[in-house]
Amino acid sequence: MTERRVADDTLQQARDAISRHAWQEAFDLLTAVDVSDGLTPEDLEGLAEAAWWTGRMDECIQAGERAHAAYSEAGNNRRAAYVALGLADNYYDRLAPSVAMGWLNKAQRLLQEEPECPEQGHLAHALAGRTLGNLDSALDYAKRTYEIGSRFGDRDLQALGLNDQGRTLIAKGEVAEGMALLDEATAAAVSGELGPFATAVVYCNMISACEQLADYGRAGEWTEAAKRWCERQSISGFPGLCRVHRAQVMRLRGAWAEAEQDALRACDELERFAPAIAAEAFSELGEIRLRTGDLSGAEEAFRQAHELGTDPQPGLSLLRLAQGNTEAAASSIRRALADRPSDRLGRARLLPAQVEIALAAGDLETARSTADEMDSIAGAFGSAALQAGAACARGALALVEGDAGGALQSLRQGLRLWQEVDAPFEAARARVLLAQAYRAEGDEEAAALELEAAKSTFERLGAVPDAQGAASLLAAATGAGRTAAPTARATRTFMFTDICASTNLLEAMGDEAWEDILRWHDQTLRSLFAQHEGEEIKHAGDGFFVAFSDAAAALGCAAAIQRTLADHRRTQGFAPQVRIGLHTAEATRRGRDYGGKAVHQAARIASLAEAGEVLASEETLSAAPDGLSLSAPRTVNLKGFAKPVRVAAIEWR
Repeated sequence: MTERRVADDTLQQARDAISRHAWQEAFDLLTAVDVSDGLTPEDLEGLAEAAWWTGRMDECIQAGERAHAAYSEAGNNRRAAYVALGLADNYYDRLAPSVAMGWLNKAQRLLQEEPECPEQGHLAHALAGRTLGNLDSALDYAKRTYEIGSRFGDRDLQALGLNDQGRTLIAKGEVAEGMALLDEATAAAVSGELGPFATAVVYCNMISACEQLADYGRAGEWTEAAKRWCERQSISGFPGLCRVHRAQVMRLRGAWAEAEQDALRACDELERFAPAIAAEAFSELGEIRLRTGDLSGAEEAFRQAHELGTDPQPGLSLLRLAQGNTEAAASSIRRALADRPSDRLGRARLLPAQVEIALAAGDLETARSTADEMDSIAGAFGSAALQAGAACARGALALVEGDAGGALQSLRQGLRLWQEVDAPFEAARARVLLAQAYRAEGDEEAAALELEAAKSTFERLGAVPDAQGAASLLAAATGAGRTAAPTARATRTFMFTDICASTNLLEAMGDEAWEDILRWHDQTLRSLFAQHEGEEIKHAGDGFFVAFSDAAAALGCAAAIQRTLADHRRTQGFAPQVRIGLHTAEATRRGRDYGGKAVHQAARIASLAEAGEVLASEETLSAAPDGLSLSAPRTVNLKGFAKPVRVAAIEWR
């Protein structure tokens, strides 16, 4: 009797732990109870879920199969089918598609004679995910998922249905409509309306879509929201899955050390748990190492990805190119594209590599047809990153064909778009091509400026081969033995930005949270600089030094920064307070840097601004557009300058 009471108490504690999402505690308690002591089918389901969240796929499958058998024996076909659908997913992750299909078929058979029920909605969701090759059919299943969820008031199904519809619409080229549905579903997920597993599915699908479209800003925002959800639910994170997506986004945004750390952790967590997803993590690790010049490390990572069932493209083809085996690179990328005849977004990830390889091989016909396809896909999906890749491909082709003017036009567009989406490596590579186009036009000074900027970015990222290549081109552009950059006088509007009370914020928030905030701040401001044609000169700590050719553009950019921060503060609860100073005057340009009195005056004006204020000199305000509201002008003394200056704050609200 006493043993029975102890077992019952342990079971109740385990059930309480599941309700609190304390997965490790639940797993330990449930495995401590012998099956003969009364584990119900529901308890076995809970054990399977706890095993999944703690990265124990073998135990997850074992408990799921026992739960399915118990439900079947009890005649509960609906719940037996639901568990079968989970087992199908588990076996797909374990690279056992035949077994997975067997469980999916079993779920269909069990539900065939049942009246409409939520389990049929989950079946429709599973079928939507397995029929994405037939987009119309996938969309029908996604709509059925949502409709069943609506009829039964099942929020998980409603969100999954919206999520599936969004993914399918994006695949069909209806990006705006699809992303709107994904946003709606993900908002429900991270606000706590859904169960943990549905939240994981919706979030991962959102980040996958963002990665395909290179929408890094949206990916970062939802990742932060998901992180807050995990903290509220006492969940340390989705096991391994989110690390793969985070690594992809961090790599594309230039945080390579952080991306490599996440990819390595994902490889470790997933290799036994879900080999199919571990393969993606190894592929991502190879991409990072390839960019840093660690070719042997990239080779090993791509080999492991291949062993786990993934063709690690385009990284493997670009590795062969870096190793000097152009023929193997061309064959590899051709095979990869042949495997994706109708997946336009999947092909979009591979096509830039095919252009690069084809140009290296002198195959202009392939490069030309590939660039045409990139233009077509970019036009269909409207993603700034896809448009940037297409523009750079067109520019690289024009450069090889001797059309320097056409190359300049395309490459300038590509560079602006890469800056807009905050992809520093791709932007720096565009600068290298742009420099070659300038040289072809005879403008050595412009070429040197672009190469200096590219080299600086490559060095900051750790892109050793590209930094060395840029340095070699720079030496040729500036002349043998010449190290000093050319100087010139130019009139610019200079902007300095600075986060107010950053030290106090760092102390209050802690290192990790502060780094997340700083990353979002940097990406947001860089995107706005690019939109207003500002040139980032320096970035130190939490501040930027930016130059604008047009004072009105600088004023517009400053106002946009403050409005964007205020909007984020209102909708998300927090954004740092930033002060901005603007001054227009002639300065000395050396390379890509500026120096002289005007720069120092702009910095001093910024130091006088209050939190959330844009303070501008009268020289800048003389170019202000009609209708811009200003505070009363005032005269200020700038430290180190004898002559006072007149300034006013712009009313950006």
